This record gives sequence, C-alpha cells and structure tokens, in this order.
Amino acid sequence: MIADLTKPLVVALALGLATSALAQEAATPPAADATATETPAPETPAADTPATPGTADAATDLPLGAPAVAADGIGSTYTSETFGDWQLQCVRTEDGNDPCQIYQILKDAQGGSVADISMFALPAGQKAAAGATIVTPLETLLTQQVTLQVDATPAKVYPFTFCNKTGCFARVGFTQAEIDAFKKGNKAVLTVVPAVAPDQKVVTTMSLSGFTAAYDAVVKANADNK
Repeated sequence: MIADLTKPLVVALALGLATSALAQEAATPPAADATATETPAPETPAADTPATPGTADAATDLPLGAPAVAADGIGSTYTSETFGDWQLQCVRTEDGNDPCQIYQILKDAQGGSVADISMFALPAGQKAAAGATIVTPLETLLTQQVTLQVDATPAKVYPFTFCNKTGCFARVGFTQAEIDAFKKGNKAVLTVVPAVAPDQKVVTTMSLSGFTAAYDAVVKANADNK
C-alpha cells in the first residue's frame, strides 16, 4: 500500500522543479508528444482484486538525489485551493511566481492508495494541451502500461516513463479533446497490473468532481505567474 503521495518533492518532481538535475528536463514539457492507444474497456474488478501492486514509504522515499526541503521553504509544496476531489498545489519559488498543478490521489475499493495524478496546462499551439504525471507503486507491471477510460468511451493506454524509489511514473500529454472529456465526464477508471499477479488488474476511479473548476484555476494561476 503506498502511503501519502502528496509529499512536496513528489509534486516538485512532477513539475520538473525538485532539483537542479531536473532543470533541463523541466524546459521541455513532460511527454507533450506522448500518444495513447485505444484498448477495450477495463474489466470490472472481481471481489478478490489484489491489493495495491507495490508499497512505498513516502515519509522516507524521496526522488533520487533530491535534497530535503523545509515545510515552508523554497521548493516546498502547498495546497492553494480545493475543488471537489482535486487540489490546486503550488511549489514555492524565490520570486513568488509559484507554478501550480492540480492533483488527486486515486484509491481502491478498500480505501488504499493505488496511484496519484497531477496535471497542468501547456502553452497553446502544441499537440498536447496539458501535461500530466501518473505515479503508481513499485512492482507495477510496466509492460502492461496504464489504462485510463472516461465513462463509456474507449479506454486509452499510456506508457510508463521511469521508476525511482518513490514509484513508477507515466508522464503523458493530454489533447484538448481529452481535457474536454474530463470536463464533461462523470468519472475516469484507471487500471494497472501488479507484477506479482500479471493475470489480474488493480482498478481505481479518478473522480472528475471539481475537475473543470480546478483545471480552469491552474490555467489562470500559471498565466498570472508568467
């Protein structure tokens, strides 16, 4: 079972601001050209759906090479606002122009944390309208990738990018059509496969309650910080 994935450095990593080693990566929006493929809708999880595919102690497992950050210091993360099931999280910077993203922890039927997702808008004119990072526990079966389905629309598959001590990361780009589907939808179902049980699936719901207000807020927040 993964613990609290809201630790500041996880969010900083998603924004590409955690360390100077990530600065060059931050200059290029994460997976802006990533593509998704359609796949049949994920199966409804059986009553004996296995537990979360891996574990991580977020209190100690920080991104590799990342220094400790004071709770209210430069590089720390704070929640600016909450919209339904989404948080507007921002990273403190020296000049006060704090970059923000929207964030949600995804849980299974038993209330255990299965994954988290963070998202922020990208500059206009690109193939992807938004960048997103999906984090799943270690011991996720990477070859099965991440499946995401909004309501009854065909599910799409996104590849993992890398893993570290915190978990496994899928850094993807969502098109404007996909963002619009999130705004209009009721829920999205995210599915991963545990490496220890490759014939089974772990299914969790990404709530879309408050998504429209949260996404509009992060667009405005980052525009105001330019």
